[in-house]
Amino acid sequence: MSEEICFASARELARRIRARELSAREVLQAHLDRIERTNPQVNAIVTLVAEQAAEQARQADERLAAGEPPGPLHGLPVAHKDTHATKGIRTTSGSPIFADHVPDQDELVIERIRAAGAVTLGKTNVPEFAAGSHTFNPVFGLTRNPYDLSRSAGGSSGGAAAALACGMHPLADGSDMGGSLRNPASFCNVVGFRPSPGRVPSWPVPAGWATLGVQGPMAREVADAALLLSVLAGPDPRSPIALETPGSVFAGPLDRDLRGLRVAWSPDLGGAVPVDPAVTGVLEPAVKVFEELGCGVEEACPDLAGADEVFRTLRAWHWDIALRPLLDERPGDFKRSLAENIEAGRSLTGADLGRAEVLHTALFHRVREFFERYDALLLPVSQVPPFDAGAEYPDEVAGQPMHDYLEWMRSCFLVSATGCPALSVPAGFTSGGLPIGLQIVGPHHADLAVLQIGHAFEQATRHAARRPPVAAG
Repeated sequence: MSEEICFASARELARRIRARELSAREVLQAHLDRIERTNPQVNAIVTLVAEQAAEQARQADERLAAGEPPGPLHGLPVAHKDTHATKGIRTTSGSPIFADHVPDQDELVIERIRAAGAVTLGKTNVPEFAAGSHTFNPVFGLTRNPYDLSRSAGGSSGGAAAALACGMHPLADGSDMGGSLRNPASFCNVVGFRPSPGRVPSWPVPAGWATLGVQGPMAREVADAALLLSVLAGPDPRSPIALETPGSVFAGPLDRDLRGLRVAWSPDLGGAVPVDPAVTGVLEPAVKVFEELGCGVEEACPDLAGADEVFRTLRAWHWDIALRPLLDERPGDFKRSLAENIEAGRSLTGADLGRAEVLHTALFHRVREFFERYDALLLPVSQVPPFDAGAEYPDEVAGQPMHDYLEWMRSCFLVSATGCPALSVPAGFTSGGLPIGLQIVGPHHADLAVLQIGHAFEQATRHAARRPPVAAG
């Protein structure tokens, strides 16, 4: 029964709790047992609040018994990313500066998840301040890939991805600036969705108009990610860029006939990024699935000139805004790569930011015109399979040297610069059994269409059904 519960879909668990076939307490206990067995191997959940979760589950059962209408996540156990502020629960951001920090309020995404009836399990591991796509930090250490414990789980939502893959919880919140929802999903054979900026409003944030970083859902199935998005999305007066579309548009079935869809496939973004042959070897057969689903597929990609400069400039500016005072106060408490990025932001001029905005606008229009010809773009999520967990980042990809901790993530962060919604969906495995994700990108604000396309691919392939060796322990 425990195995059945822990690997059931979030939608099925929610249905069974509402029907009182399972209690929230039974569901919680199954997941706590799973955490006890598997978490020591992967180090995905770093703060566990089992007693608080048990009380929330008890209250959830009592409310249901009293006839109160349940929320869409009623009784579902969820662990939150350790960069997302949780009232009364330690939130460290993976930094020794905040090793004992306990917020006195929830941030907006946590408010919405709690209001929807979820039970909070604790917090999932992140890189220091969520910088970089490999999850390790000086507070909690390294998160390992459940498909191969010697490999990276990705990041920055690496703890969330590993926990999902192991059945520790059915849903997870994450965030994505340069691939932090998508890369760990690819590495751990789960689903990560980067929504359009403003789809999931963020609060509190120091730069409310910024669009490079977003928050979004992770799950083991696309429809479960859509369920969580239905809770996270929707307008909020505290966010100046919040989209007005209600989250309820994502709550329905995702079934869609893909016949006649115009799909572009770009294995390396027109030569802009090197890709390990092990990745393309998995993805090329996966792309043929779209032809079998009735799509017209051709190799093409948008002109992404300037996207690299846009991303690096706006990202450095973000870190300068968010962390410069802390770096000045405690320079010894920052990893070198992050400190260098903050310093790069400090050195930016008004002309640098102005140039980035002009390039950003031109990029938007080229991508807009590209999606007048195509309904979706397919490309690798990550340029490499999960890499050695002992390295900070891959030092080379397909024989080309990587000069910093961002360069190997260009297949994700160039897409971030476009502002388009992007999904990572399980697409297969290397000969060594390492997961590979397919990235599905759609036009601006076409979040629902991207989820529908990903759902159709998932149903046709079923790669997500393959569980990691750790899950069998």
